Amino acid sequence: MASIMTNASALTALQSLNATQKNLDTTQARISTGYRVSQASDNAAYWSIATTMRSDNQAMSTVSDSLGLGASKVDTAYTGMNSAIDTINKIQQKLTASYGQTDASKEKTQTEIKALQDQLKAYADGATFSGTNMLSVSTASGTTADVKIVSAFNRSATGTVSISTIDVNVDSIKLYDAGAAPTNKGILDANYVGATGAIVGTAQNPTLGAAAAAGDTYSVATLKIFDSATSKGASDSQISEMMNVVDTALKAMTTAATKLGAAKSSIDLQKTFTQSLMDSIDRGVGQLVDADMNKESTRLQALQVQQQLGVQALSIANSSSQSILSLFRG
Repeated sequence: MASIMTNASALTALQSLNATQKNLDTTQARISTGYRVSQASDNAAYWSIATTMRSDNQAMSTVSDSLGLGASKVDTAYTGMNSAIDTINKIQQKLTASYGQTDASKEKTQTEIKALQDQLKAYADGATFSGTNMLSVSTASGTTADVKIVSAFNRSATGTVSISTIDVNVDSIKLYDAGAAPTNKGILDANYVGATGAIVGTAQNPTLGAAAAAGDTYSVATLKIFDSATSKGASDSQISEMMNVVDTALKAMTTAATKLGAAKSSIDLQKTFTQSLMDSIDRGVGQLVDADMNKESTRLQALQVQQQLGVQALSIANSSSQSILSLFRG
């Protein structure tokens, strides 16, 4: 039926052209943004997953920064500990050399030991990074708080988030504790029983020049082989106990350095894993929402041809109604 009120062919051609234009707009948007799913209306499920994973990746980027900061803190403490170990070895050498010496020689050696003790304190006080010092602390009471280094951002299957940390036990590696009432003093300022090397809370200062007494205590930070007030040098038995105390402290420092090294290794491994995990998530999100540019470019060319053909079809459909006029010509 020929009708001048309704042009079915034109309507069909217009619908086809509109559909082609819509597909063309979608393809052009994908090419311009690079995303197959750039908003929730494109694919709500994929968009939601991608948005959540991008948020997690940003959090993990912060975790990576935290690990870098934590590694620097541990490195600083480890450097200070190594320097302190070298210095305490020198104190041990001075004590060994003073064994059997005269008081006059011990007085001179004491000057060297005091300089080394000051150097130990300087190393500990200087081992600070970003306001954190693990070697020289001041505990008000109880134990020193652990240094916590954020190591992971976790999301459970239910969507609950949590943080994991690598903890460094400062109480077991500190060299000095200037606090009023800590449970444990530092490795270098603790009171060691000369005979056994056991740490005690109350000091029993030896009388220099006399034979070593049971229960005499020594602190690496303050021990001396010559007392200028009494002009007396330590006896050989007292020097032997001092050497035992220094050796005990050296072993504790070696253990502390091992703990710092292990923490540094854990941080490095976690940092590498975090970076790999971030890359994996980026790839996963890309597979969900990124546009295949090869496919989209081919699709664009096909749609452009369809658009041209649709325009031609609509033009032909519109001109067909004009043929009705010929029916009324004489």
